[in-house]
Amino acid sequence: MREKMERYQIPVYLLALLLAGIIGWLWPDTGAWFGTATPVILGLLLYGMFSQIPFLSMGETWTQRRFMVALMVANYIAVPLLVWGLAQLLPDHPPLLLGVYLVLLTPCIDYVIVFTHLGRGDAKLMLMATPMLFVTQMALLPVYLWLFLGRDAASLMQLKPFMEAFLTLIVLPLLLAIGSQAWARRHPQRGPQLMEATAWLPVPFMALTLLAVVASQIGKVYASLSELLPVLPIYIAFMMISPLLSRWIAALFRLSPAYGRTLAFSAGTRNSLVVLPIALALPDPVGGLVAAVIVTQTLVELAGELVYIRLIPRLFPSNTEEAKQSPVG
Repeated sequence: MREKMERYQIPVYLLALLLAGIIGWLWPDTGAWFGTATPVILGLLLYGMFSQIPFLSMGETWTQRRFMVALMVANYIAVPLLVWGLAQLLPDHPPLLLGVYLVLLTPCIDYVIVFTHLGRGDAKLMLMATPMLFVTQMALLPVYLWLFLGRDAASLMQLKPFMEAFLTLIVLPLLLAIGSQAWARRHPQRGPQLMEATAWLPVPFMALTLLAVVASQIGKVYASLSELLPVLPIYIAFMMISPLLSRWIAALFRLSPAYGRTLAFSAGTRNSLVVLPIALALPDPVGGLVAAVIVTQTLVELAGELVYIRLIPRLFPSNTEEAKQSPVG
């Protein structure tokens, strides 16, 4: 049953988004209640998601060194340069820029695995790369914000609420997930049962998170529509240009078609759900606008991923030899 749920998770997410839009639009008080429940739902989602990431096997990732170097180049050199260039087309409005930088500078570590599989990439390799992506983006995000926003970033992101959100919604679920993995490894009889239970969490709680976030934020998105309109072409342009950059990087590092597709999905899919707590920790009205910018990217991205799963295999066509060697390629 869990496999069926995972197989059909994309329609589930789209249904959650539709239901969230209806609730937030017709019953704003209910949408506001979802806003208060969002931190708990998000924390459970991140715990379930982190539990599926093999943090205790991070060293195995570097057996594919060429791919990992290409992944780092794509996500932390090529993409930041692209994002900075696109941001020059936006109004000089720090909260708007902060939202765009937060969401576009952080590579996705959750449903990108699903889309990588649907787009005929190497989903297992993407899963193995997620611990490194998580650690590096958390370390490099403040650096990029300082480089791109300077004093504006420091004035917008007050330290206390930011640290509270980071510790309770990211660090705590992460430590619990690593602790669960360590406990499961030491208890081979009951450990698999615990990990199987956590494997049920990501899909329903991803749907609940999308429902809660959109239902609670759709009013802010509508209220800030005139301010959000400039980011729409930026998000669309990002999703169009990113696969082309990935294709060039994949050729530079001589990656196989399956690895090239994996690289393209990583570079083109962003980490809205992990950076959302940072936005929600900001004081209003700044926090409301930043959260709306991030939610808008999620809506654009989910539609774009449906195009990706058809387009990216064509950008990285398989050859006959690889098709014989690997069912993924």
